[in-house]
Order: sequence, then structure tokens, then C-alpha cells
Amino acid sequence: MNDRAVSIFENYDVKILGTAKGRGALLAETEQGWLILKEYRGPEARLEIQEKLLLAVRDAGFTGVEQLLRNKEGELLSRDQDRTAYIVKTWFEGRECNLRDVKECQNAVRALGRLHLAMEQPQLAAQYGGHPFSLEKEYARHNRELKKVRRYLREKGRKSDFERFLLHHYDRFYEKALETEEQLKTEAGNGADAADDARGCFCHGDFQHHNLLCCRDGFAVINFEKYLPDNPVRDLYLFLRKLLEKNAWSSSIALSIMTAYETQRTLSDQDRKQLYYRFAYPEKFWKIVNFYYNSGKAWIPGRNREKLENLLRQEPEKKAFLDSVLK
Repeated sequence: MNDRAVSIFENYDVKILGTAKGRGALLAETEQGWLILKEYRGPEARLEIQEKLLLAVRDAGFTGVEQLLRNKEGELLSRDQDRTAYIVKTWFEGRECNLRDVKECQNAVRALGRLHLAMEQPQLAAQYGGHPFSLEKEYARHNRELKKVRRYLREKGRKSDFERFLLHHYDRFYEKALETEEQLKTEAGNGADAADDARGCFCHGDFQHHNLLCCRDGFAVINFEKYLPDNPVRDLYLFLRKLLEKNAWSSSIALSIMTAYETQRTLSDQDRKQLYYRFAYPEKFWKIVNFYYNSGKAWIPGRNREKLENLLRQEPEKKAFLDSVLK
């Protein structure tokens, strides 16, 4: 972050006592506490809703959330000489959530349950506009992409070792992706409307350990830029998936985390179905394929094959988890 970015703080009614570098951001100590300056590439209209959502969550009793600051002109965005946009938010002193500490993760999802209750904001969701997120439509889009890449690989003449390895295992994951999409369509045909179930609820959108700070007074949640109306299990899935990938898809850990979450917010039958479909869909495979197809293919990083090999190793453990916990 350059000196021009540091000068952005001059647009705010704060006195800077010192600065420090953060992850792609700049931290500043002020008389009112710590602030963070980050580059912002999203639409300005989203920031307006984000500000209202964060204020509503705080007013609902969940105080461990960041807040957006307006500059001296009353605007949420500030720009440097190059017209690069920045936002300034409050910051919490703390460390990232430790995924190796199960008890800490249980406390984290208890905080998530309280956060979700505070993020039930029907009036604000109405201002958001558009339709709630549709898992069925997202998976249908992913499956179209998987179909396109499979055709590309089959028709490609000279294949690399990774491409041959990927194609060899492709149909196994592709068929599972299609099966999950069909199951979601059947659910919708039976009247189980996930969009209706999520109406009025917001999700963090990127609820993972990097955005959870363990502070002296409890957990603080940061980086709400990917917020959206959706079923709250979206956040639980994101956090649980990362945790289980690092713990051999342990069913006992999964049950302890879900139980901890339900001490604050009960999971409905529809929530549990949504959680099952999110785990059943081979999202990690889609990400590997998507990264491969949209990057330069002249040189394919060895890390791609490592990720696919690791995914294949974990598949039996993941299936056992699905069968014992979510079916």
C-alpha cells in the first residue's frame, strides 16, 4: 500500500497515532481505536446496504462486527490521485480463529448463530432488490462450465500429464455434480422453496477463519463485502468445510460444531437439506477445473495435481461424513 493510500486518512475526521501493514490493507491506530483502510472494487450501491446491515446487526445486540466510516464529505468511498477507491472500517485487535482448536471453532459457530439471528432483516432485504440466491441455478451454471471443459479436454490433441489425469477422473465428479443438481430440482418440484426459506435473511458470504478474529471479549467478524440474502447455512457450510478438510472429515467434529451452532439458532429440515446438497456437490473439483480452464495452459502448476490427488484421497472420508451426519 503506497503513500497515496496513506493520505486517504486525511479525508476522515480522525487523528492517526500510528500505522501498520495488514493483509492487503493498512491499519491505523487512532484515539478512537483501530481502523483499517482497504481498496474497494465493488459497486458503491452495495456499500450503502452494507452500512445499514452492519448498523442493524450491532443494534440487534451483536457488537462484534466492523462498521464502515464515512469521510468528511459524508461518503463511504474515498479516492486517491489515480481514482482508486478505498473504504475505511473499524478494526478489532485479535488473532484469526484457529481451525486446529475444536473448542474454539465451537465458540466461533455459536457466535455465527447469534450473528445470523441479528442478520434477519426483512425490511433491509427488500431494499437489496432482486431475487434471493438460488443454489439450484448456481449448480446448473457450474455444471454447464464442467460440461464445456470436459468437451475441451476430450477434443484436445496433445494433453499434459495433468490433463490426462484430470480427464481420467472427470466423469466421476461430473456425474455427482449432475446428480446433485437433479436432486435440487426434485426438491423444488416438491414445493421446497429454498428462496422462500431464506427471504429476509442475510449471510456474511465469506465466513471463514480469516474473517473471524478471536478477541479479548469474544469473536469479531470482519470483511462483509460478500454479504448477500441466502439461507444462513451458506456460512455454516463454508466454515465447516474448511474445518473438516483439515480434520479428515471427522463426523464427531462435524456433529459437535452443528450442535454448538444450534445452541443459538435451530437448523430447520430445509436448512439440513441445503447443508447436505452443498456438501454433496463436488465444489472443490469445480474450483480445480475452473482454475485450470481460466488460467494459461502453457504451464500448469504442479499444485493443481496435488489438489486433485488430495481431493481423491479425501472422497471416502467425505462420503462417510455425508452418510453418517447429513443423510
